[in-house]
Amino acid sequence: MRVGQNPAKFVKEVARPERITVAVLNYIPFLSGFYAEALDVLKVCLESARTEAGLPFDLLVFDNASCEEVRQYLLDEHQAGRIQYLFLSEKNLGKGGAWNIILSGAPGEIISYADSDVLFSPGWLKRSVEILETYPSVGMVTARPFRTREEYMTATLAWARRTPEVQVEQGQLIPWETFLEFDLSLGQSEEEIRQRYESTRDVRLTYQGVPAFVGASHWQFTAWKSTLQNFLPFSMDRPMGQVKQLDERMNAAGFLRLMTAEPLAMNMSNTLRGVRQAVTAPASQPRRKKTSPLLEFPPVKKVLLSLYDSIFRWYYDR
Repeated sequence: MRVGQNPAKFVKEVARPERITVAVLNYIPFLSGFYAEALDVLKVCLESARTEAGLPFDLLVFDNASCEEVRQYLLDEHQAGRIQYLFLSEKNLGKGGAWNIILSGAPGEIISYADSDVLFSPGWLKRSVEILETYPSVGMVTARPFRTREEYMTATLAWARRTPEVQVEQGQLIPWETFLEFDLSLGQSEEEIRQRYESTRDVRLTYQGVPAFVGASHWQFTAWKSTLQNFLPFSMDRPMGQVKQLDERMNAAGFLRLMTAEPLAMNMSNTLRGVRQAVTAPASQPRRKKTSPLLEFPPVKKVLLSLYDSIFRWYYDR
């Protein structure tokens, strides 16, 4: 038999979630090797998202079975009120499995997703939402212009060409420095990047006075939650890869895929080296040794990175 009345019956109000949920997916299985700086990268990611958005939001972090040190950091951040929603998965569900939970469970009507190595610049969320709310039938908005695969741009280009109110510009519209910064973060050589820059073009649209580049990507995007529901569930049988399913499905369904005109998000990858000077790593971070010139020699670097990638893939595909 119940003793007394549940005090919750006398609570008159409940908390209301913000209209926007910023969701970050994290996976750091250990703090050495490839992941030696990953926790510092995560800290910079979350801090830049919180302080640079330009709009109110709730922060949701989904951790895909990281090591104990990382999980404890996230628990401390949640306890301090700096993370509003924290999901700690016992097993690595992969990106697809995590997306199925994040994109269906985030409380906001707008979801702004990011991998845990994204560095944000002032106004990134405000500018993304402006595009989302201005253009019709937007599927996703990425907070940085870069060149994406043409086969995922067809629906957006078709809409622009049949809409008289849209101004369409084509050419090398992304500044070289902006283009170089992003592609260097992907591990490409400057020679390869220069060749691609000179052989490809950008498409920039202006609609109701709001500019946006054509394209978007799965590593960071802002979207209506109701739109994302159309593409669930994702079926991915590996922890990494296969993430272009979202890009493909968005384009095939006829939704627009757009990017901000300014570079407001950056891929840090697994290191803070090369990150803009305004961002500083924690004071406890040890001083790094200088890299041997031989290790930076392109043929040697390419072979070593390829070998590392092979070992990494073998380990996680067992």
